[in-house]
Amino acid sequence: MLEFGASMFFTDYSMSPSALGRALEERGFESVWAPEHSHIPASRRSPWPGGAELPKRYYDTMDPFVTLTAAAAATTTLKIGTGVCLVNQRDPIQTAKLVASIDHVSAGRFLFGIGIGWNADEMENHGTVFATRAKLVRERIEAMKEIWTKSKPEYHGEFVNFDPIMAWPKPVTKPHPPVIVGGAFPHGARRALRYGQGWIPIAGRAPIEEALRAFHQMAAEAGRDLAEVPVSTFGANEDLEEIRRYRDLGVSRMVITLDSEKEDKILPVLDRWAKIIKQAKQ
Repeated sequence: MLEFGASMFFTDYSMSPSALGRALEERGFESVWAPEHSHIPASRRSPWPGGAELPKRYYDTMDPFVTLTAAAAATTTLKIGTGVCLVNQRDPIQTAKLVASIDHVSAGRFLFGIGIGWNADEMENHGTVFATRAKLVRERIEAMKEIWTKSKPEYHGEFVNFDPIMAWPKPVTKPHPPVIVGGAFPHGARRALRYGQGWIPIAGRAPIEEALRAFHQMAAEAGRDLAEVPVSTFGANEDLEEIRRYRDLGVSRMVITLDSEKEDKILPVLDRWAKIIKQAKQ
């Protein structure tokens, strides 16, 4: 069944994550997603993939694990997801504990959306080399999976290296929360098939229908069952025909992007979407 989520850059001037979570759950949404940027360097050397001008919300967004915990505490069934967590800028041992902890707090409702990042100057401030960030992310995810699933995990790679450790809690979700890999076709799709449990392409930035058909072929060649790597498209439009077309192409979840606004601006948008969701599921 096609599910619907909503993404917001939570800021000190946006709707709160707890209020948005309740509003989404009441209107039939399946999930809420929070993006991540630790900071935006004043240099602004890296072009934003979404256009010429970087929106203010990118500078102001709160930590996703904090906001999603607030959303989880205010809801009972709504799934909470990072959309996406910049793993290249986070320590894998500490992040493994964060993920396991929020999975416990939410009673197994956490979705671990991840990405390799586009802002070279931002990640350089974290000591990450832009050219090798994809391999760094893969190793960190592999290391985290070891931590989540083993009593004395260890990992030895080019960028991540540690001898046996003991780290708890282990996630509620077994073997661990789904790692849903963000990124454009074909590289993001390949990463999702290699170590993910889902793929997140952004609608509108590429010929998504062609990419989805090619993804199905890539999954078959990689020996992955499509049910193991469901597709979640971000940037859904209020277009019922388009939504049904994506559903027929095998998309499992469509995520709308909400502005960082208060209830008076957001609730009318959600009310329109509640009607679309009912129609799309008929």
